[in-house]
Amino acid sequence: MTTVLPHPTPAQTALPDQEHGLHLLREMLRIRRFEERCVELYQSEKIRGFLHLYIGEEAVGVGVMQALGPEDSVVATYREHGHAIVRGLSMNSVMAEMYGKYEGCSHGRGGSMHLFDTATRFYGGNAIVGGGLPLAVGLALADRMRGQDRVTACFFGDGAVAEGEFHESLNLAALWRLPVLFCCENNRYAMGTALNRAQSETDLALKAASYGLPAWAVEGMDVLAVEHAARNAVGLVRGGGGPCFLELKTYRFRGHSMFDAQLYRDKSEVEEWKPRDPIPALTALLQEAGMLTDGDLAAIEKEVALEVEAAVAFAEAGTWEPPETLTRWVYREEGVS
Repeated sequence: MTTVLPHPTPAQTALPDQEHGLHLLREMLRIRRFEERCVELYQSEKIRGFLHLYIGEEAVGVGVMQALGPEDSVVATYREHGHAIVRGLSMNSVMAEMYGKYEGCSHGRGGSMHLFDTATRFYGGNAIVGGGLPLAVGLALADRMRGQDRVTACFFGDGAVAEGEFHESLNLAALWRLPVLFCCENNRYAMGTALNRAQSETDLALKAASYGLPAWAVEGMDVLAVEHAARNAVGLVRGGGGPCFLELKTYRFRGHSMFDAQLYRDKSEVEEWKPRDPIPALTALLQEAGMLTDGDLAAIEKEVALEVEAAVAFAEAGTWEPPETLTRWVYREEGVS
């Protein structure tokens, strides 16, 4: 039996109290300003390799994280800076990792696509499309076997829905009623391929529901709608209802990566989406409700700017791992050359 639930109505996503509303805004601004600074650092060759930005999608990571507790696990994609920061990794450790410094959360070995931190139960950061899905199922299975009351939230893009791991993972999670929250960040483009050019069924919630788990689509540009849906889903999962699936309809304002010429979409399309930017949308909502003044916003921006610049200074002062320790944490099977 398929279960496709409607996304929350505006009445269900009423204004939060002032403290929580400001918290949501601050968290989205932390992600946005961090990544804008990363663009500058990338262009000056302080950050090397690939860089996939979350700009435009901040409401998804921030909203979902509100529903998770410290005992829960998070598995993300290569577009995971926002997830990591909101999950609780220090901005210093994330920026140092972007630089490839030893003080980074992965000791400089992972870089942008492989952020990892066991203290916050943040298990990547995964450069393989769909690669985090079976990991999330494995974590949830381990929790079930150990009798742990935990939920594993797994973030992935719409491109992962075309991968075999997606189908295998949802099937096993549903069969075994595992505590997994599948969070599909549908930004309409799998790298540079539009959803309707790669998927015969573009209703991804409907596709997920075919495996017999509750699934619903959510306005991913609205942090309040995301939080509401995530809290409902986590409640179902934690209550023993098995896995849930959220199709979070969002949009990235930057290219797939810094190397992306974006020839697959018109600039006018990006401009059409910008009025739905989740940060100004929440800002306006809070201001209209009398919860945010211009002075409050300026104070938050200053606080965030100081945190970002402190992270840059920390990364700049960081150290490179000495060559003699590069074989540490590298394993091989005995007898295999």
